[in-house]
Amino acid sequence: MANHKGKVPVIALIGILIVLGLVAGLAYFLQKEHATNISLQQQLTEIREKQKITEAKLDESKKMISLLEVKLQETQGQIESLTTDLEAEKAAKLESLNEAERLRTELEQQKVLRTDLENKFNEAQGEIKKSRGQLAQLELKKTELEEKVKQLEIKSRDLETKVQGIELGTIVVSPEAKQPAKKTGKAKKVTKEEKKPAPLKEVKKAEAVAVSEKLEGNVLVVNKDYNFVVINLGNREGVKAGSVFNVYHNDKYIGDVKVEKVHESMSAAGFASANIKDGVSEGDKVVQKL
Repeated sequence: MANHKGKVPVIALIGILIVLGLVAGLAYFLQKEHATNISLQQQLTEIREKQKITEAKLDESKKMISLLEVKLQETQGQIESLTTDLEAEKAAKLESLNEAERLRTELEQQKVLRTDLENKFNEAQGEIKKSRGQLAQLELKKTELEEKVKQLEIKSRDLETKVQGIELGTIVVSPEAKQPAKKTGKAKKVTKEEKKPAPLKEVKKAEAVAVSEKLEGNVLVVNKDYNFVVINLGNREGVKAGSVFNVYHNDKYIGDVKVEKVHESMSAAGFASANIKDGVSEGDKVVQKL
């Protein structure tokens, strides 16, 4: 019985200890739970603040989206306006190209007319040269006739002298009397030698050959699209296909052209090099390259 009474306080003490342990554990758990709640509340507060910031940013983004949509609409309007302007510009450009083509056609026609006029002008120049040649021949014939007139005058004066001598009885008809006639004959020979036209013609021919060895002319037409020029020299001046001419712009050498086609009074020549294309102009001087 005493043992039984001694065990009761021990059991009570153990119970108290167990209760105290449970209380301590519960207190620790409650403290830990309280700390966790505090941490969770802080996190929740931070999350709410972040949410507010995010919502503010979202509102700002919505405003920016609205502004961008407005700007997009304005940009689309500008694009439509630019498209309309571009279409109008294309139409104007097409019209300008058509007008340029028409003007080019008219220019080609004008060039053809100019070429015809230049051909006629060159033919007229040729006729003038021919007339000058004929005039020179007439001048030569005139000189010959003047020489003959002088000879006839000399003969006439000799005859008058003879007639006067016979009338006056100063000249006796004898073998010696024929001497003046011989002298007149000698004078006639001398006169023939003096009036020989052959050397003058030969000199003119030599001068013509010397000139023809190095022909000079001018550029009539420049066609940069097809890379050729037209010069005012042709068959009449002795130009042959393959002849090369030096081109001078304002007396400055700029390159060569090579004759490809030859006509009566003009020739078509291609550019010997590409750098001459932009330097040659109508009216430039051409000199045959020997």
